[in-house]
Amino acid sequence: MSTITHAIAAPAPGAPLAPTTIERRDLRPDDVLIDIAYAGICHSDIHQAKEDWGQAIFPMVPGHEIAGVVAAVGSDVTKYRVGDRVGVGCMVDSCGECEYCQAGREQFCVKGNVQTYNGVGYDGENTYGGYSQQVVVKDAFVCRIPEGIDLDVAAPLLCAGITTYSPLRQWGAGPGKKVAVVGLGGLGHMAVKLAAAMGAEVTVLSQTLKKQEDGLKLGAEHYYATSDESTFEVLKGQFDLILNTVSAKLPIDAYLGLLRIGGAMVNVGAPGEPLSYSAFSLLGGNKVLAGSMIGGIAETQEMLDFCAEHGIGSEIELISADRVNEAYERVENSDVRYRFVIDTATIGA
Repeated sequence: MSTITHAIAAPAPGAPLAPTTIERRDLRPDDVLIDIAYAGICHSDIHQAKEDWGQAIFPMVPGHEIAGVVAAVGSDVTKYRVGDRVGVGCMVDSCGECEYCQAGREQFCVKGNVQTYNGVGYDGENTYGGYSQQVVVKDAFVCRIPEGIDLDVAAPLLCAGITTYSPLRQWGAGPGKKVAVVGLGGLGHMAVKLAAAMGAEVTVLSQTLKKQEDGLKLGAEHYYATSDESTFEVLKGQFDLILNTVSAKLPIDAYLGLLRIGGAMVNVGAPGEPLSYSAFSLLGGNKVLAGSMIGGIAETQEMLDFCAEHGIGSEIELISADRVNEAYERVENSDVRYRFVIDTATIGA
């Protein structure tokens, strides 16, 4: 029988989130029922709840940074058992047949991956996310959270972790490489931790120096304020990779000037207005301006295993469900170090 579970929902665009109940589907043979313990608050949750990115589905239960424990499994599931520690990220299904799905890059599914929330499944049903006490997910889109990572600090890894891990791996962050991370927020602080653990020499580029102490503790060796124009002269031609984690309009040409010959600037932030640059900023140094979007399920599991091996979790502020609207305001004011995580046991309490 289907499960009724407590949740927090946005009833309409921009409306305050409020407690509700939702129905989770009956277990199919390849499904996993998860008792959610913690759900991270991603800035994209706020954009979606405000309908900033186009038409959305309401009522909306946000949340794609999910950590919990398996409560039940379908008849065909062999990978997971009741009691296993698991996580769910930004997607919960894909066609499984196209070239990208076959290559383990489900995020690029030709038919479109099914988003964890604000999506429509192949069965025509709307998806509801992790701001709830239970979720039912196809086993192929569930990841194992290794021992050695607490579930609360693991939850943000399912989005912030994989969003930064994937481009760092793709563009070769490691020993002998100089990596700059633009912004020290929810994504940026994970990028610093991961790049440092990979062996790269890490520099943080932030508007001011107010988080300098944090940046150095997280693993950066250098920290510069981009509001100081001399920064762009001092660091000219220094970096193999710049990972831009902010959702703001940046002077792209100035940042491209910080790259070594053949270097790459990769964007994972999503600003609301177009970015512009001069083609000569790329042509003159055989440089690359690129983008990156999460990772496939196999790479997400690889990231979780890497984090367990290196003792990496997100820096979080754990909150009760009744503080979600306050948390949204604080995220928009950049007043969090560095990820809010909801204790889902408090939903409906």
